Order: sequence, then C-alpha cells, then structure tokens
Amino acid sequence: MRNSVEFEITGNYALFTDPLTKLGGEKLSYQVPTYQALKGIVESIYWKPTLIMVVDKVRIMNAIRMESKGMRPIEYGGGNTLANYTYLKDVRYQVTAHFEFNMYRPDLAHDRNENKHHNIFKRCVQAGGRRDIFLGARECQAYVEPCVFGEGKGFYDNYGDIHLGTMVHGINYPDETGRDQMEVRLWSPVMKDGYIQFIRPEECPQVRKVTEMKAKQFDENNVESIDDLFAQMEGGESL
Repeated sequence: MRNSVEFEITGNYALFTDPLTKLGGEKLSYQVPTYQALKGIVESIYWKPTLIMVVDKVRIMNAIRMESKGMRPIEYGGGNTLANYTYLKDVRYQVTAHFEFNMYRPDLAHDRNENKHHNIFKRCVQAGGRRDIFLGARECQAYVEPCVFGEGKGFYDNYGDIHLGTMVHGINYPDETGRDQMEVRLWSPVMKDGYIQFIRPEECPQVRKVTEMKAKQFDENNVESIDDLFAQMEGGESL
C-alpha cells in the first residue's frame, strides 16, 4: 500500500486493557492488541499532526498466554491499594500501517510532502522509533524493528477463525474527525490464521460519544517542518 511500512514488535508483557475490567480497580488484557494501541505504537515511531496513521493488519506470531500479577497502584486520594493485573506474556506481532494527510488540518498544508514523510517514517522504523514503545501500558516496554509482513512461521498459521467478541477499536479525536468531541469506537474482530484485518475508523459500526473536546491548534511556529526534519536526516543527525 502507498506510504506503508512493515515492522515487528516484541515484548515480555502487554496490557491492552478491557475497559469492563477496570471498574473494580482490576485490569485484564484483551487477547490481542486493539487498533488504537497499535496506532499509538505507530505514532511513537513517527508522528506529526500533518498525518493520520492508519493500521492495516496485525499478525499474531506467538501463542496467546496470560500471567496475573499482584499490584499496589497509587490511589487518587493518596496511599496504595491492592489490585490484580492480568498481562499478555511473551508477545510478538507483525504490523503493516500507512499514513494519510490530515485534511482536517488545512493550517498544516505547507507540511504535506509525501516522499519526505515516507522516507523519514521508514528511517524511524529502522531506528526503533523516535519515542519509547509501550504495549498498552507504560510498564510494558517493547521493541520495534523492520520486517517483511507475513514472513516467518506463526503459532496460528492454518489455525482457522477465532471470534474475539466485541472490543474497543479505538478513539476518535476532534483533529481527525472535524467534530468537537471525543468518541469511542467498537467492533467485533475475527482472527483468521493469526491475521486480523482492521476496518477503517469511519467503518466502525458502533460509535459512542465520551466528552466534548476541541482540537489543538498548530502552525509554523510550533511544528517543525518536514523540510527541516528531512535535512537533519540527510545530514546524519538523530531523528
């Protein structure tokens, strides 16, 4: 696909929290990463408000295993409490994603240089990302490296279909929808032989409003131009 990159994510633990399990202070991970979690990883690799990152597919390479841990999270009112968090263990995913220009950002039209963005995006994947990579939660650090999507042996090859039930797909923010509100999207994915093909955010069958929200404003004074970033890359500077 145009402007696409392919990469592999590995980590000892992951926590893609099912929001239904957070009501009592506990946390239980979904069996697979959500679209929003993977989009967050893509944006940690390379992000600018000029772009909208779109996750196309994920391939689950390792067997889905879970491990529970007793935790002592800090309470809002001070002090600690006891809780039980259930993590995914020994995870490995292949991901393919691409970027599109954010047409809800006419103020950043000057920054739309497709070739330069794509070159920097690929360079950032090779470097392991511009920011730290986390698998759903900050305590679940991960590592990114380039790969050929679909290459190699996966645990769920020829496994058949696994219906994962209703899951959170992701969150709509005002700067990507043009609406002054934050919304949550739901869908019912099916994993086929280890592969999950994501539908686009606008195709999600269930969308619920969460709260009113305004988009942050950007201009040439608070966004580094793609030309400056590309010049840094050509000069051998760290991105």
